[in-house]
This record gives sequence, structure tokens and C-alpha cells, in this order.
Amino acid sequence: MKKILLVCSAGMSTSLLVTKMKEAAKAKGIEVEIDALPVAECSTAVESVDIVLLGPQVRFQKPTVEKLVNGRIPVEVIDMRLYGTMNGKAILEDALNKIN
Repeated sequence: MKKILLVCSAGMSTSLLVTKMKEAAKAKGIEVEIDALPVAECSTAVESVDIVLLGPQVRFQKPTVEKLVNGRIPVEVIDMRLYGTMNGKAILEDALNKIN
């Protein structure tokens, strides 16, 4: 099972997006674990995921998170339009494409 971690400033704004992504995965019959955390709490969580998706509001943290994962997994910034419209289906598809 693939594991996706969404990271934002406080973990709150991504919670709705996590729900939308889980709904999209269920509709497609995809088994995936999706969680959200604030950037300040992601340092240990990145060890057990397949990709880290950063909310646009914390895109400046990408170099920091990339150092944490040490090239082991992709670290991507979520497209601002997709994030703003909470397009869980498209964000899920993008994440899975980057993992595979």
C-alpha cells in the first residue's frame, strides 16, 4: 500500500484535502494511506511514506523536507489551483504518478 503525506503550516488546511483524496482513491479502488501533518511535526513521519506533498503555503520548506528524506522519496509542492479547488482526484493521480 502506498503512503502519502501532506504537509502544511498547521495541518488543518490539508485535512479536507485528505478526505477528498481518500474518496477519490476509494472510487477508483486504490488502496492508499493518506495523512496530513504540520511541517513542524513531519520529521519522523517522512521515514515511513512514499511521497511528501507540500501545501502551497509551505513551498518554501521544500529544501528542508528534501534534506529530511535525503533523496529517498519525492517531495513535491501541490499545484496551487488544485489545492485551492480541493481537487483530491487530480492531486492523488499526480502523487501516484510520481511514486510509480
